[in-house]
Amino acid sequence: MKANEVLDNLKRRFPNEPEYHQAVSEVLATIEEAYNEHPEFEKSNLIERLCIPDRIFSFRVTWMDDKGQIQTNMGYRIQHNNAIGPYKGGIRFHASVNQSILKFLAFEQTFKNSLTTLPMGGGKGGSDFSPRGKSNAEIMRFCQAFVLELWRHIGPDTDVPAGDIGVGGREVAYMYGMYKKLARENTGTFTGKGIEFGGSLVRPEATGYGNVYFLLQMLKTKGIDIKGKTVCVSGSGNVAQYTVEKLISLGAKVVTMSDSDGYIYDPDGIDRAKLDYIMELKNLYRGRIREYAEEYGCKYVAGARPWGEKCDIAMPSATQNELNGEDAKTLLANGCFAVSEGANMPSTPEAIEVFLAAKILYAPGKAANAGGVSVSGLEMTQNAQKLSWSSEEVDQKLQSIMENIHGQCVKYGKQEDGYVNYVKGANVAGFMKVAKAMMAQGII
Repeated sequence: MKANEVLDNLKRRFPNEPEYHQAVSEVLATIEEAYNEHPEFEKSNLIERLCIPDRIFSFRVTWMDDKGQIQTNMGYRIQHNNAIGPYKGGIRFHASVNQSILKFLAFEQTFKNSLTTLPMGGGKGGSDFSPRGKSNAEIMRFCQAFVLELWRHIGPDTDVPAGDIGVGGREVAYMYGMYKKLARENTGTFTGKGIEFGGSLVRPEATGYGNVYFLLQMLKTKGIDIKGKTVCVSGSGNVAQYTVEKLISLGAKVVTMSDSDGYIYDPDGIDRAKLDYIMELKNLYRGRIREYAEEYGCKYVAGARPWGEKCDIAMPSATQNELNGEDAKTLLANGCFAVSEGANMPSTPEAIEVFLAAKILYAPGKAANAGGVSVSGLEMTQNAQKLSWSSEEVDQKLQSIMENIHGQCVKYGKQEDGYVNYVKGANVAGFMKVAKAMMAQGII
């Protein structure tokens, strides 16, 4: 395989999909050597079969707003690869959603799920509907209309959706309620459900906690204690909130959080009481992060991201491509020695090059943020067994999974000079499991 030729062919066949091309390019560049050690892969054209989704569903979603006006949005579900288990991946509701973004997310999800060692394939879905500014009734009607189109294509052993940006416990509950009514079954078809109807303890915290657990494993390789370290976190949604919660409990000092309007910088650090304020602001009132600056009298920068602030560790936890090459150089100049991604592909290719060239500790999202889907997998297990585990049990399993993912990254990513290239390690480890499963199952 020649990575450039494969990518050029995909660009020709699927034009105008930059996020998808970026995700594929990043993986192909790191697995090329491992792929070429297996001539049987090339003989069965495995790389194209792995890059192109099994199927894509796209559909119109028609719903009524509170004024009685009929609205339309586009809905999608990308079922990328199910070689190692049912398709598994979140649903995203955001105005930016398009087929390119969902294809990149489903592609990434395939390798992320492989890394967890749980039997889950990769998928992703969503809509260009934005819950922001909508009433609960409008969100409920939209979710029901969305599932009305999707329900035939999902199921506990077929495709198990979850939440993502714009889709939290409220949206999952509305979608699951409609699915249950249409399918006439009460199974673990969605994850991220409420505790009262099959959800798992620690699921809301899992992506943020898992990111910190992975960071701790990286720091351990250098003998660094996280206590007292200054951390810049972006985002203020679920992932960012629980990343900050775990960091505070470990004695780190978190100085930034953000949303799509701008970021706050609190030099005194965000403590438990301040985080409770942010959680209430964001989860109950759907407010903006600038209100924190007004409440606590700290700096707020509109229309910017927090990567210009001085920190030891950066944890981008907002959205894709939020950290570019210039941001990466600024972080390094300000003394940052570790970056662990809570979001999916938040660093641009230029930023990743800067981090790897400087040989800092850098964890890509497909490894560092795999905690969320890991606990989704544990939720599926509990549903199948009709059991509910304690939060201590789930948290212990999550820590064990993140430790195991780190071990796989080290195994495949350690260079001769001792530096661990976590990007290469995560990609090769995830790829090899899926590739071997596909080969074993024949050309289908």
